Amino acid sequence: HRGHRTGHTQTVVVFQDDYDYYPGYEVYYSRSRREYVYLDGNAWVRRPEPRGITLSVLLAAPSVRVDFRDSPEHHHARVMQNYPKNWQPPGKANDDQKHHSEDKKPDKKKKGKKDKDEERKNDHRQN
Repeated sequence: HRGHRTGHTQTVVVFQDDYDYYPGYEVYYSRSRREYVYLDGNAWVRRPEPRGITLSVLLAAPSVRVDFRDSPEHHHARVMQNYPKNWQPPGKANDDQKHHSEDKKPDKKKKGKKDKDEERKNDHRQN
């Protein structure tokens, strides 16, 4: 029984792949294995370098951390739906939104006051 337990914990701990996905190139990078996984024709391959692109170009492209721990080929259809080739990371958009929302905060308050004033006018008209 003891041997079975330790064997079980080893399988859980050892094989935990952690992938980044580059939608523009449909390439996965396994940080734990330090290899790139992608479709080469109809076959999934694992290589130390991506195909047909320099590392610097790939690393400058948008990437996303995907949530599965096994082979990308099992999840690629779903990943492609979630992250199409023209996908951009939400972080950049969020930064822009933060700046905009900070600018808009005072406006929102003003709008709120105006709305209340209009409501009061409407109440008076009804009375």
